[in-house]
This record gives sequence, C-alpha cells and structure tokens, in this order.
Amino acid sequence: MPNLTQSFLDSLQRHRNAFAAVEAHQEQAMQLLEAVKQCLAQGGKVVWMGNGGSAADSQHLAAEFMVRYKAERGPLASIALTTDTSILTAHANDYHFDSVFERQVRGLVRPQDVVIGLTTSGKSPNINLALQAANELGAYTVALTGRDGGLVKDIAKLPIIVKNDETARIQEVHMFIGHWLCEALDAAIVGNN
Repeated sequence: MPNLTQSFLDSLQRHRNAFAAVEAHQEQAMQLLEAVKQCLAQGGKVVWMGNGGSAADSQHLAAEFMVRYKAERGPLASIALTTDTSILTAHANDYHFDSVFERQVRGLVRPQDVVIGLTTSGKSPNINLALQAANELGAYTVALTGRDGGLVKDIAKLPIIVKNDETARIQEVHMFIGHWLCEALDAAIVGNN
C-alpha cells in the first residue's frame, strides 16, 4: 500500500514548484487585465472555452464574471462555450468536434470581445481553430496553456504558458490567474465607482 502521507506531501511540493514560476507571468497577467478592462468598457464580452477540467474552469470563471467574485458589482459580460449541451452534441454529431468552439465563435464573437482558450497542452484542435477564427474576427485572443505552449502559442495574441508537464498543476496555475483577474477587476470597478 502506498504511503499516502508522503503522496500528499509530494503532490503539495509539485504544486509549490509550479507556483514558484508564476511571478514570471505578472506582465502577461497585466496585459490580460488591460485587454479585459478595455473589452468590457467597449461593451464587449469575455468568452471562455476548454476541454475536460479546463471546460469546468472556463465555466467557473465565466460565473465569477457574471455573478460576482468578492465585491458587490453588476455582472461582467462573459460566457463559456462549454455549457450548451444541445450545441455541443448537435455540432459534434453533424460536423466534427474539432470545430465545435469555432462555430460558436463565428456566431457570437465580435471585434471588441476577448476570447480565452484554456488548453494544458496547447494542442487541442477545437481551441486552436476557435482562436484562429476569433483572430479573423478581430477579437483579442488569449491562451492559458502549459508545457511548451504547443501550437496555440503561435495562434493567440497573448499566450500565457505555464512551463510544467503535469496537467493538474497547470490547471491550478490557470485558476490562480483567473481568480486574480476577477480580484483585479473587482478592485478596478469598485474603485471607479
């Protein structure tokens, strides 16, 4: 039987190692904040997408925008493309899963929007095609990714690459960045009122 106490400590250390490099993303996080502030000020929306755990993270962050994070404020326009099961299943059935987010981007995204794809590998075809489509539409594209950045690092206008090979650790850093973004927006909005 494995030593579960040691397993816990090993996992915690891998988490700490992943976060030791987060400070290197401060400038990119500020660029993301400015892009989202400008988007919302122009009446745009923040669009999120991901697969698996990253789909759940996308929905989580869209909810933080629309409902609230900490501060009492109005809703911030945001949507996750992972939530409509009718669209997801109809498109995957009638076309192909690779274009399931691209189709939604082409129908919903406008030039003033920010489109954020979460992909720990950077190789998810449905994220990459959707970000390419968002670029064509003139939106600001962001990739929260990991490992070496994969293909998405050359597609997104702002790739934020968590240089780690463990999916769970990459997702933990993505959620930190997402939660910090919510906190910073709360401070900016409440501070301006």
